[in-house]
Amino acid sequence: MSEDQVTETAASSSKGRPAKKADAGFFARIALFMRQVIGELKKVVAPTRKELINYTLVVLVFVVIMMLIVTLLDLAFGTGVSWVFGGSGATDR
Repeated sequence: MSEDQVTETAASSSKGRPAKKADAGFFARIALFMRQVIGELKKVVAPTRKELINYTLVVLVFVVIMMLIVTLLDLAFGTGVSWVFGGSGATDR
């Protein structure tokens, strides 16, 4: 491969059109942005029903595991603080 092919960017080689001028007008830049957004959205692939259910279950299991870890750490630190400082707080007088 030549150096020209390696350094060529996707933006300058899109469908054989030359790169746009940097001093394009405000509305031209907005139109270009919207065309690029629509072009990217056309590349999006939606998951199948089976994949979506699988992803949902993975997220729910992860959240439950994280809740258990945080609960156990909260209980451990609470017990440790209670042991270090003695008593149960404001009720001891």
